[in-house]
Amino acid sequence: MKKITTRVTSWVILGLIAMGSSSCSFFEIDNYDAPDVTINGEVVDVATGRPVLTDQGSEGIRVRLTELSWGDNVEHNPDFYCMPNGKFRNTKIFKGNYHINIEGPFIPILRRSQDGTIVADESIVMDLESSHDVRFEVQPFLQVEWVGEPTVQNGKITAQVRVTRAVNSADFKSKMEPIRQYNDDLLNMTDIQFFVSYSSSIGYRARDERWSSRLDYAGKSFDPLFGETITLVSNGQIPTGRTVYIRAAARINCDTPVGSGVRRWNYNEAKEVLVN
Repeated sequence: MKKITTRVTSWVILGLIAMGSSSCSFFEIDNYDAPDVTINGEVVDVATGRPVLTDQGSEGIRVRLTELSWGDNVEHNPDFYCMPNGKFRNTKIFKGNYHINIEGPFIPILRRSQDGTIVADESIVMDLESSHDVRFEVQPFLQVEWVGEPTVQNGKITAQVRVTRAVNSADFKSKMEPIRQYNDDLLNMTDIQFFVSYSSSIGYRARDERWSSRLDYAGKSFDPLFGETITLVSNGQIPTGRTVYIRAAARINCDTPVGSGVRRWNYNEAKEVLVN
């Protein structure tokens, strides 16, 4: 038994040595630097310089980084999204050469024909090495503005907005027709949302369904109302003594990115309301 034990022990030792020599990489130290590059960005209306207000989530402005350092067939980094004020920030990026593109409720800045040919490209390619600021100037589909101040009565909030086109019909057609199957129905207003919430980050993802409301429009029925004052009224009855936030959003019948089926809203700024 002792002799057998010695042989077994010898084989175990030899096996461990062989495993160690063939698997040295398992014990190597990861010497890659941690992702410590920061990018700060803003998305503004090219005509006014004002921020393009958005939703804080997948219905908002999507930011896509693709590291080109690895070659032409590399996959893009995980997407992230703008904050409601149209700004974005990412502090965990590896150093490298990147393509930066954004998609939202505006004329796409990178436009490809249906056969894949690039017809316009206002995206950014740059080396990211430390901390960087970038600015995108876009043509939003719509502008949504408050008219006056909201009023409260019997637990209901009444507010007024004005919706205008931020890109005219001719310019919209000239830029969208080459990149998709085009018809004039893409310009149709489909709905105005009136969001109510306890959250200051109010939007589609942070709304209280008990009190939020919407107005829907079929076909071109909204066309005569562009530039006119629209009255919005909350649903239900908000408890008195509560502070809530309100926000309005409107969208047209145009999905971005093309073919995604996601029709994104243009927003106005949030307002704080005391229900008394």
